[in-house]
Amino acid sequence: MHWKRLFIAPIRGYQYISKMLPGNCRYYPTCSEYAAWQFECNAPHKALAASTARILRCNQLFAGGIDYPVVSFVPPKPTLSPHFNDIYGKINVRYWFVPHPKGGNAHYLIKDLDALSR
Repeated sequence: MHWKRLFIAPIRGYQYISKMLPGNCRYYPTCSEYAAWQFECNAPHKALAASTARILRCNQLFAGGIDYPVVSFVPPKPTLSPHFNDIYGKINVRYWFVPHPKGGNAHYLIKDLDALSR
């Protein structure tokens, strides 16, 4: 999807420049990483709204802490093929989708630590 690159490119540019500055985000993952994850896994209008709300919360009036993005995700149907790995090979996992307590299709988006080294 090419529209994702359009939104993520300025975020990655900001992250490159901000490496030279002291870190001051009150949340984990940082606001820029949160926005990048939102744009990778949500529709643009939802990602923009969630990212804007997160940036507005990143100040002294809020405690900060761990705040993973919540995305809509419908899991694919499981395959019953005994030769799944032979057909598709090794699957690289970038994100883990953890069910949100409110249920439905809402899931927390958590980046795989092994994906950081790739």
